Amino acid sequence: MPITLFNSIASWLLKKRYHQIELFLKYPGEVQEEVLHQLLEIAEDTEIGRRYGFESINNYETFRERLPIVSYEEMEPIIERTRRGEQNIFWPTSIKWFAKSSGTTNAKSKFIPVSEEALEDCHYKSGKDLLCLYLNNNENSQLFTGKSLRLGGSKELYEDNGSFFGDLSAILIDNMPLWAEFSSTPSNKVSLMSEWESKLKAIIKESTQENVTSLAGVPSWMLVLLNNVIEETGKDHLFQVWENLEVYFHGGVSFNPYKEQYKKLLPRKNFKYYEIYNASEGFFAIQDRNNADDLLLMLDYGIFYEFIGMDQYGTENQKAIPLWEVKVNTNYAIIITTNSGLWRYKVGDTVRFTSIDPYRIKVTGRTKHHINVFGEELIIENAEEALKTICMKTDAEIKDYTAGPIFMEGKEKGAHEWVIEFRKPPEDIDVFTEYLDNALKSLNSDYEAKRYNNITLNTPKIHVARENLFYDWLKSKGKLGGQHKIPRLSNKRDYIEELLHMNK
Repeated sequence: MPITLFNSIASWLLKKRYHQIELFLKYPGEVQEEVLHQLLEIAEDTEIGRRYGFESINNYETFRERLPIVSYEEMEPIIERTRRGEQNIFWPTSIKWFAKSSGTTNAKSKFIPVSEEALEDCHYKSGKDLLCLYLNNNENSQLFTGKSLRLGGSKELYEDNGSFFGDLSAILIDNMPLWAEFSSTPSNKVSLMSEWESKLKAIIKESTQENVTSLAGVPSWMLVLLNNVIEETGKDHLFQVWENLEVYFHGGVSFNPYKEQYKKLLPRKNFKYYEIYNASEGFFAIQDRNNADDLLLMLDYGIFYEFIGMDQYGTENQKAIPLWEVKVNTNYAIIITTNSGLWRYKVGDTVRFTSIDPYRIKVTGRTKHHINVFGEELIIENAEEALKTICMKTDAEIKDYTAGPIFMEGKEKGAHEWVIEFRKPPEDIDVFTEYLDNALKSLNSDYEAKRYNNITLNTPKIHVARENLFYDWLKSKGKLGGQHKIPRLSNKRDYIEELLHMNK
């Protein structure tokens, strides 16, 4: 089939889905209620379904009263039973795939169940929707005249008792439909390589021979790949390698710290950036407009959403609310019920709604990745916005960072301690520190109150990291490549202490 004809047919097929998207835009509450009733009906004869009487749950209020909100640790025993071969515990169809969570640097891994329904009706459906929304906004796109350079995880799939586990990206690649494999680079064999540094060379060798029209992957690791492409090819920018490159689909970590570096690699004003929000547990939201900084919550992927205000989260008074009760500009923890059998499950992410008609969100951080040792409630969104602002003021570029508390000791007050690896350092780190402190005060009134006259918090302390500190730290933990992320904020000093030790 001629490539231009394939581009036209693929574009036409994907755009047909937009009419279904319009349905949940118009009737969001009704669509979400229907999702919940379908999940309960499908799973009523499972062990969980019988335990909580799914058959007699007729409305959201009863569902909320009967089922507890759970963490992974609370679900782990029944997930382990399924990994050992038992079925029909929390989902009726056979589950043989488990996404080994790599969203944390902790040694302990999570094994998130992935059903056939989740693969088809959530993960692959979302991939098509991402393209659908992009094409709907860019009528003259030539996306399918070339290939998408995808950068997934660095873990092979492993078999254990008839079940398979690995990075979610490895599971998706292994089950990928033919149309997606045909339009992607590198090959599945290279994509599933486990050793990051060898994989990097293999990706460059394969992909530089292709007509790449889009990029897809986590910003931090994609940046490593693209800088290596420039180094290997000796080109000035990426359009000299891939002339028809038009969009970068990114997710996994905030894009703010990396945006200016991407603009230097991709110096065209009409180049597009599209953000997604997905996790091992499901695919949740997609940027649905050019140049937007928020994401459309996707409501018909077999996921029912609930939210807990972060002012209540983790307290005895916490109460989950459905989508139709959320308010804009409130920080919420996400609770999901899914077509992989996660029932009222705490994802660990926090979001803020920018709009409720339609429901659009910004990812603001992690329920565990914040600093609130002194009542300052510093979240990742505050940190990212502050760093973006002061990098523009000081002409600095940040490669990676993390921050944690300096605890009070005797009469000594607390503070925040930062380890920042710069791609381009500021001229004066003391000025940078002052700007960071002031930016955080302007963004977070709790932080400002604790900093007032050094009442609780002293001035932040910043350490300039040596080159490749964070890379070496991840390498020491066997966490290079793909979906692995640097923990940005922590209430503990574990990460800071390890990094400072390696920074000597």
